[in-house]
Amino acid sequence: MRRHLLALACCLALPAFATTPAPVATGANPTWTQAVAPHVIYGNTYYVGTKGLAAVLITSPQGHVLIDAPYPSNAKLIEANIRQLGFRVEDIKLILNTHPHHDHAGAIAQLAKDSGAPVRATAKGAAAMQVGGRYPEDPQYDPSEKAYPKVDAKGDIVEGTVVRVGPVTLTAHITPGHTPGGTAWTWQSCEGTSCKNIVFADSLYAFASDTYRFSDHPAYVAEYRKTFDRVAALPCDVLITPHPEQGEGKTCKTYADAGRERLDEVLAKEAAQSAR
Repeated sequence: MRRHLLALACCLALPAFATTPAPVATGANPTWTQAVAPHVIYGNTYYVGTKGLAAVLITSPQGHVLIDAPYPSNAKLIEANIRQLGFRVEDIKLILNTHPHHDHAGAIAQLAKDSGAPVRATAKGAAAMQVGGRYPEDPQYDPSEKAYPKVDAKGDIVEGTVVRVGPVTLTAHITPGHTPGGTAWTWQSCEGTSCKNIVFADSLYAFASDTYRFSDHPAYVAEYRKTFDRVAALPCDVLITPHPEQGEGKTCKTYADAGRERLDEVLAKEAAQSAR
């Protein structure tokens, strides 16, 4: 119980303004590098990120899986969190990603080097990490933005891909929209005979650079809308989101509904601008 109260306290400590998601392409939020005690989420699933950026470790005696290593300067902090929990960075056997922006993939190169673990992602997610996040297909692409350390990622993840490390089994659910290569990951964690379905969903909110209009890309918008349906339908006892405050108090369905509402608002704004 104490572990669950700690996890809850970390969520409740988030500032009130954080309920409105901030565009990823803007400057760093102070919470992105703010240390928070690593803690158990449920069973063998642990939070090892910062206050404002999630990184999740799923453990087993045969090795561990890390999902996201957010922000380039956070590598040592994430590694310290893993060690504080009693685990070895060198026992990470696989690194996965929700989406390849610097605030979710920026430290992956360092974690991969220090652990020796391979990195797997969707084809477009891997392509973005291979160029340090400066990926022209991304709605938030900004050619002036500094690249993060390039990642030698394998782009073999597709819808329904199952990855395994020992008894740890995760399933990929492809969720393009916030970025072209977005991915939600699902797995089960157990405490004794009680098991929960865990979802680490990708960011769902629509943001774009000054030169990108979602309404100019109807096929992409159609895929984006399928993402909301896919996330809403996931088996979802525990929801984790890349920015923890975005999922606070939400189910997978209400999280998807909030993303859908945001996209509709952006499209309406673009339509109003076109009508002027």
